[in-house]
Amino acid sequence: MSEQQAATATTASGAERTLTGTVVSNKMQKTITVSVERLVKHERYGKYVRRTTKLLAHDENSECKEGDVVDIAATRRLSARKAWRLVRIVKRAEQV
Repeated sequence: MSEQQAATATTASGAERTLTGTVVSNKMQKTITVSVERLVKHERYGKYVRRTTKLLAHDENSECKEGDVVDIAATRRLSARKAWRLVRIVKRAEQV
């Protein structure tokens, strides 16, 4: 299981849905693009295939850099494509 494969579904108790992914872009103001990987079992062959989804998340203080591993949570729709917000930075990207 990859380190980015961490999803918690919303339960009846009201726990928020969070995902863990890698920041691939921070070129927008107060917005980051997060790539989330998941493993999906192929219907016919049974082999696990890696699928990637790119989500836009709200970063109020513009504190994330490319390569950071972050937790994001579902929120109300903030724009046409942005419906996630930054919860915390799990791991900072290494400086090159």
